[in-house]
Amino acid sequence: MNGWCGKILKIDLSSGRTEAKRPEREIYARWIGGRGLAGYYLRDKVTRSWDHPEMPLLFFTGPLVGTTSPTSGRMTVMSRSPLTGTAGDASVGGSLGTALKKAGWDGLIITGRAKTLCGIEIADDQVTLVDAAALAGTGTSGAYARLKKKGAVALAGPAAGVGVRFADIVVDGHYAAGRAGLGLHFAARNLKYLTVRGSGKIRIAYPEALKKANEDVRRLMAASPVLLGELGIGQYGTAALYDLLDARRMMPTDNFRRTRFDAARRMNAHAFRQRYAPRRTGCRGCSILCKKIAADGRSLPEFETLSHFSALVGNTNLETVMEANRLCNDLGMDTISAAATLACHGEIRGRPLEPSEILSLLMDIGTGRGIGQALGQGAAAYARACGRPETAMTVKNLELPGYDPRGAYGMALAYATSTRGGCHLRAYPISHEILRKPVATDRFTFSGKARIIKGAEDLFAVVDSLTACKFVFFAASLEEYARIYTAVTGVESSADDLLTAGERIDYSERIMNDNNGFRGTDDDLPARFFELPGTGDGHLEIPPLDRAEFLKARAAYRRIRGLNEEGRPTREKAAEMAIDWDGSSEG
Repeated sequence: MNGWCGKILKIDLSSGRTEAKRPEREIYARWIGGRGLAGYYLRDKVTRSWDHPEMPLLFFTGPLVGTTSPTSGRMTVMSRSPLTGTAGDASVGGSLGTALKKAGWDGLIITGRAKTLCGIEIADDQVTLVDAAALAGTGTSGAYARLKKKGAVALAGPAAGVGVRFADIVVDGHYAAGRAGLGLHFAARNLKYLTVRGSGKIRIAYPEALKKANEDVRRLMAASPVLLGELGIGQYGTAALYDLLDARRMMPTDNFRRTRFDAARRMNAHAFRQRYAPRRTGCRGCSILCKKIAADGRSLPEFETLSHFSALVGNTNLETVMEANRLCNDLGMDTISAAATLACHGEIRGRPLEPSEILSLLMDIGTGRGIGQALGQGAAAYARACGRPETAMTVKNLELPGYDPRGAYGMALAYATSTRGGCHLRAYPISHEILRKPVATDRFTFSGKARIIKGAEDLFAVVDSLTACKFVFFAASLEEYARIYTAVTGVESSADDLLTAGERIDYSERIMNDNNGFRGTDDDLPARFFELPGTGDGHLEIPPLDRAEFLKARAAYRRIRGLNEEGRPTREKAAEMAIDWDGSSEG
């Protein structure tokens, strides 16, 4: 095969047995790879409890991984989310995807539970289970230092061992597979780490066509101020968005009770660059290099982390943000969920957290001490336990990131309709509502947003399946990537063909969620956004969302997506999408 390896590795930790699965070409053509192919292997297991031995933990590459395609050094990790109960996935960078592909595997399926703490070491077609007792309780930085000579490394931190519902998986010391609590799957399987080393090469159908298509994408990237401009993501990382979101009065502040942070100008990306003088790095095969590493080896925070550990929790100390980011990384916790849960805690107790409290509470969460056990269940569960469910700013139990929906109505709709909960990366309407890419739209209207969100969800389902980085689509389009896909695989495909695959992937996830009891009423926002205004300045007012207009947009989205009036998938649409489903969960 071209692009794909044609093999998927299955490891049963209970028995220690391994198996090479060889999917039919039709499965690759229909589900592509990455998020799509992982979802294909999750669907018939997804109704089991997340910690059931037969619930698979999936690591999947895409056909572009391991090639020279721009931003192709990513992969998908997927299973049922311990935090939300949805089909949970994460797109993660680093070298793991490339290493797995070069080892000859399109994906890895892990099931079962080892009798003792173990590590999985893959070197091409050799798989070894190794005793990892010596790494029990070790932070990800220390464990990575001991393992990095073995190749690409994926680790769970101490947070997974104490049951933190937003525990993540850390790849190569700096890249987090977060948002869905997937790190907890390592603990459920008695797995501490995964290392992969590969020595093979990926077959390319049309090398010259790939070279030409790559050049076109790189020219578009070079011409993009958002990506590679003087003040863009390449220079400042995603934290470059901080000032822009502040200026648009949509910076979540005080647990989303305000949308303007008074200290924003002292906490922006420029302030971090001046103080920490970071170097640029990034995922394998990427020229954007959005990752920033300080001289002491600590990662600079991404935008969402910076926003939440400053504005959301009311912190004005740069070093506290840096240390909170480091602690979450070392403990193996999602920064967005951790900060949002702390903000919820601060509101419930009636006063903001001091910088020292932020750090001590993160340690309590990551080690399971005291109140950390309750906070480690996530904002929604913690708020319910306190009798204050209205203080949890979540959708489908997933904590909202650093974009207040009152300042961008497409974002409001995207949060509600996302298959994995309150996620900004299922559609990312910030691209057109704030960054004006590819075209500007009015951020204070729901008009036309239903179709835009549906199209963006389909697009990003494809991007996560190829796999590539969403940032490159600030400059390039799926037309260029359809040419790249064809050049790599030899499968003639247009942008429309790929979008159809993306629609199928998204709809399949909706079926999985429906099978697990999620309904259209779960596609909603916290009441706060419909009741309280944001923080205006006399010239720009941020009113509450209009509930009637939101519901009208949600109804339009359902029609366009092919859901019924209750927001549930239908047998007819599944058949149209060539998804094998009997509709058994339909009302």
